[in-house]
Amino acid sequence: MRYIQRQAANHRGRIVTVGQLTLFSTETGDAWLLDPADRLAARLARDGESEPIHIEETDSTFAIDWKGRYRIEGPAFAYSDNDSGRVTTILGYRPTSSRRSFDWEISNIFG
Repeated sequence: MRYIQRQAANHRGRIVTVGQLTLFSTETGDAWLLDPADRLAARLARDGESEPIHIEETDSTFAIDWKGRYRIEGPAFAYSDNDSGRVTTILGYRPTSSRRSFDWEISNIFG
């Protein structure tokens, strides 16, 4: 997670998958941790500044304090916060420098 937060701090778009989880940073300085299977989301950075995330680990498992849910609607990334119920829709995320590459990556990740 620190890697993707550093990429966000440097305004570099990247996508990383670890098992079923997807982490991505954007050129706008945001970063997210996603569970595509359950549409869970946690913001890792906003405008280049890291955001706290709580993860509990044992020898055999880990638990993430998911802050909300997300959905992809065409070019929009919509995030719904569990605590406030607020829905934020973000247009134009580009985690890679190539729009074609981003579309291909997103379609592979999100179906």
